[in-house]
Amino acid sequence: MNTNQVFLGSEENKRYIMAITQAIANAFKKQLLEADHNFKQSGGDKFKLALYTSSASLNSTTTAYASGNEVSNTGTYSAGGGALVNNGTSIGTGTGKGVAIVDFADLSFTSATITARGALIYNTSSATTNAAVAVLDFGADKTSTSGTFTVVFPAFTTSAAILRISG
Repeated sequence: MNTNQVFLGSEENKRYIMAITQAIANAFKKQLLEADHNFKQSGGDKFKLALYTSSASLNSTTTAYASGNEVSNTGTYSAGGGALVNNGTSIGTGTGKGVAIVDFADLSFTSATITARGALIYNTSSATTNAAVAVLDFGADKTSTSGTFTVVFPAFTTSAAILRISG
């Protein structure tokens, strides 16, 4: 059994290689100002994470989930990816004062044979159908063979959380 974990936010994963470029979706930024995304832990919108091969073209201009070049159904992974568990939001104090952050639980797909280069976080509750939130570039292909493929989200801090708003 081969198990692979992808650690998001690491320096290795910030390189801009191939057709997947890590970014917050431009459309998401506008939709935030239009109150189209609700990150409340209880009663908020539903978010998912879909995995993509190195053939995918994802970047800041990605507007919505699409199945093209998504990894194949395997084990507990199916088209559209997996539901994210929202662990909550916070606003920083001290050195991170004024930085708003959101945290998702790590996401695992079991009994899966997957080779993924990146992922898309998207909102299934948005007024815009399956609205893109963020593109994640793993920095290289990550693989599991008949094992568990886990996406490990960064620490829930103002300097590392997967989604941070400051300024």
